[in-house]
Order: sequence, then C-alpha cells, then structure tokens
Amino acid sequence: MQDQTPITGDLPAQAKPSTGRRAIALVSLVGLGVVLLHAALTQPVDAGWRVALILLGLAFLALAELMRRSTGSSIELTSELLRDADGTVILRLDEIERIEMGYFAMKPSNGFLLKSRKPQPRGWRLGLWWRLGRRVGVGGMTPARETKYIAEVISAQLAERQAR
Repeated sequence: MQDQTPITGDLPAQAKPSTGRRAIALVSLVGLGVVLLHAALTQPVDAGWRVALILLGLAFLALAELMRRSTGSSIELTSELLRDADGTVILRLDEIERIEMGYFAMKPSNGFLLKSRKPQPRGWRLGLWWRLGRRVGVGGMTPARETKYIAEVISAQLAERQAR
C-alpha cells in the first residue's frame, strides 16, 4: 500500500521529465523492441532463439510503456515531503538523514541520493525516482537545474534542522 497525500499545499519546487530525454528513451526502447520482434519473425533462427527474441522484444515494448506512464508524472517538493505528482509520498523531509549530490555518489543521472533514518518501503517510478531500504534516488529524466534546486532546498532544510 502506497502512502498518498492530497496534492495541495505549497510547492516550492517541482521537477518534470525533459521532453527530449523522454522522447529519445521511448523511441530507443520501442525501436529495440520492434527490431527484436522483426528479427524473430523474419530471420531463419532456431525455435528457441525465436521465442527468446520475441519475449525480449515484448519485454522492451512493455518497458517503454512503463516508462511512458512513469515519465508522464513529476517530482514535487513541499514544506513537509517529497512526493510524486500523483500524491505518492517518496520521503518525508523529517525522515532524511543526509543527502548526497557528489560526482561519485551512487545516484540517478542529473539527480541526488537521500538516506533516510529508517528503511522505507520499496518503490520505483522509472526515470524519476526509486526507493530501496534506506536509500532514495531522485532524478533520471529530469533536468539537472530542477533536481539540483530541489536538492539545494532539502540541503538548506537539513542544515537549518541541524543548527537547531
């Protein structure tokens, strides 16, 4: 069961997936799926390989659909939490232990990594965020300036909390 909150209140920051990245990713996944299906149906291959190519082609098409649905959303930061635009709570700000934005942090592209005080339920929105154990990755298809702003706001709130 996902923790959801109504989409109301202040919205100091929001990160929406980049249209260009979204298009390139979707075209690539659909193209690869179509090529694999075409090869399976037109090339003289063994029956086992044919089944494998068909399954792999269908898997890439399914992944493209999953990405299309996921990247139709956005990441929103309120004064209390980080959430998906559909209301799914990614992480409450008072549960954040630290934030990692460095080059060598295991984080999504153009994003940042949050470490929570306690383990969180697993969650994933392809191209936007993932949550596994105490780690939460934010970013991927979002523009760097938008996710960096969210990270800076969270960092400022963490610094303010530590100063108290």
